Amino acid sequence: MTDSTALAPRGLPRPGKPWLATAVILALIALLDRAQFWPTFGFTLTALWHTAPFILFAVLAVAYLKASGAETLLARAFEGRETRMILFAALLGGLSPFCSCEVIPFIAALLAVGAPLSAVMAFWLASPLMDPAMFLITSGTLGWDFALAKTIAAVGIGLMGGLGTMVFAQSPVFRDPLRAEAPSGSCFGARKPFRGAPVWRFWNDAGRRRTFRDTGRSNALFLVKWLTLAYAVEAVMITYVPADWIAGVLGGTGVTPILLGALVGAPAYLNGYAAVPLVDALLAQGMAQGAAMSFVIAGGVSCIPAALAVWALVKPRIFVAYLGFAMTGAILAGLAWGALA
Repeated sequence: MTDSTALAPRGLPRPGKPWLATAVILALIALLDRAQFWPTFGFTLTALWHTAPFILFAVLAVAYLKASGAETLLARAFEGRETRMILFAALLGGLSPFCSCEVIPFIAALLAVGAPLSAVMAFWLASPLMDPAMFLITSGTLGWDFALAKTIAAVGIGLMGGLGTMVFAQSPVFRDPLRAEAPSGSCFGARKPFRGAPVWRFWNDAGRRRTFRDTGRSNALFLVKWLTLAYAVEAVMITYVPADWIAGVLGGTGVTPILLGALVGAPAYLNGYAAVPLVDALLAQGMAQGAAMSFVIAGGVSCIPAALAVWALVKPRIFVAYLGFAMTGAILAGLAWGALA
């Protein structure tokens, strides 16, 4: 689940700032370097067209899971032995198509009734990094190997954070994690968290058909507007950012590029989808594979929607631990992928 797959479940959101940012970029190029306008515009459209099959499949898959109510399956990750909870929480966090904001009421309820923080930590760390739609977009641009490695890293970081929290559960850092007043609603308004059983043949119910339609439209608009901006930025980077500068800062071997990739990932990260074309451009200009992996991992966990979902519910010391697990996991993932790639 990522910060960006899940969108307002009712109606179409306003186009918002990504379209404006894209228009500003193209306008500036037309004004300052007219000869480069059509190549930039053409690159953006071509890249978007090549990604269209992945976008379509991702939109339909997420809409189906939403309409059928498959989010109820998340609750099963938090039943049974604690180690089992951590394992399933990490797996579901890394594979489920729901955003960090949407699960705030669910996580708040679990923590309030005594669900172990270790399982919640595993879920929180894995959820912003990968989901079915993200896997398809990543594999279509950066390759199946990179997408699979990022998925494994997402689950691994969730496990690391969950097990680490379990081991030190009685320490002052992890004791009494909840804030005095945790929000009861999500970023899209109040909703009941994950009740009932999935209805796989959702088309027999008018309300579920409406959910499928609305979710599909809002996800399609979300993906198209952010990827359009990302591809425009990619074209600008390829044209105007010196490749030898990228190669000098984030290229080469060793630990330094990976550390820099993790440090740069947090402030430079737009969202999981926009990051994919940007990383593709950086790789083309000499960014090391290990730095690319640490960039997407650290940026995914520390991006504003994902981080706010944690900050809204738990005390600052838990939030610091969350970021610590994320940065450690990003560096380890970068080292492992750099060695393999």
